[in-house]
Amino acid sequence: MRILLVEDDEALGDGVRVGLVQERFTVDWVKDGKEALAALEAEDYGLMILDLGLPKLSGIDLLKLIRSRGMELPVIILTARDTVADRILGLDRGADDYVVKPFDLDELAARIRALTRRKMGRAEPLLVHDNIILDPAAHKVTLGGEEVALSPREFAVLRELLENSGIVLSRDRLEQSLYGWNEEVESNALEVHIHHLRRKLGAKLIKTIRGVGYVIQRD
Repeated sequence: MRILLVEDDEALGDGVRVGLVQERFTVDWVKDGKEALAALEAEDYGLMILDLGLPKLSGIDLLKLIRSRGMELPVIILTARDTVADRILGLDRGADDYVVKPFDLDELAARIRALTRRKMGRAEPLLVHDNIILDPAAHKVTLGGEEVALSPREFAVLRELLENSGIVLSRDRLEQSLYGWNEEVESNALEVHIHHLRRKLGAKLIKTIRGVGYVIQRD
């Protein structure tokens, strides 16, 4: 999943970005509200992590603006403002969760996974398809009870397809979820990841819809 991180503190922003990349998320990091708005208008994000005390456009004003435009992506507020009134304001302006600094990166990752489950209408933390089980928290995939070694990109492709099972995802959609702004995408990289997943997990797992994209059919 591709995440937009909006944080003007250099040290904190870099630490969160690195930590979330280690959790197998793709992260774009911006440092002011106007830059965040431009990114949201240009890219398709699965979630936004938003500081409130931003230059140029405050986090609350940005949140209010995107909700008025009908943008439905989940938003986690990340801020040092810890009063009850601040939390109420953030949630009432459209945030889905509220994390107070200082915080634990493992907890932030768990909250991201929980929001993703709710967005997909899923209660179970594991992604299960036939005899394949993907554990997003442990970054582990098993086939018939045996662990299968996947590269980070292969894991990300499989997770995206399983989270959207039954939905055909275009090449652009999958590439957007895998690669951030500073990462170069090779022309056949996605096809290579799909090929490896089929070899490791079964040739019929991922179906190609010619001219449209890829899908894992619902059980």
